[in-house]
Amino acid sequence: MSVPIDQLTDPAVRTLLIALNANDRAAFRAALTEDATMSDDGSERDVDDWSEREIFSSNGQIDVESEQDGGLSLVADYRNDTWGAMRTAWRFTVADGKVSRFETGQA
Repeated sequence: MSVPIDQLTDPAVRTLLIALNANDRAAFRAALTEDATMSDDGSERDVDDWSEREIFSSNGQIDVESEQDGGLSLVADYRNDTWGAMRTAWRFTVADGKVSRFETGQA
């Protein structure tokens, strides 16, 4: 059973993931703080480079399976044209109504 993206608990996370699934670079970037950081499987990555490669140029899509911690921790099926589908875990930090950090990796 999945959680519809538009029903995620945290509004900042919801906005970010709606933009991800819409393949909307501008809305995705607008949902992040100016100094947002991220990691993928424990390695620090540049948010803009990573999102271009893993989301926008490879048709990334997320389907949330479950959420915890008020919507800041998710387990989701993530897929893109590069890697196919994988079960992933996501952890978000929110500041001033925007995502300031996210960490993702295989679940």
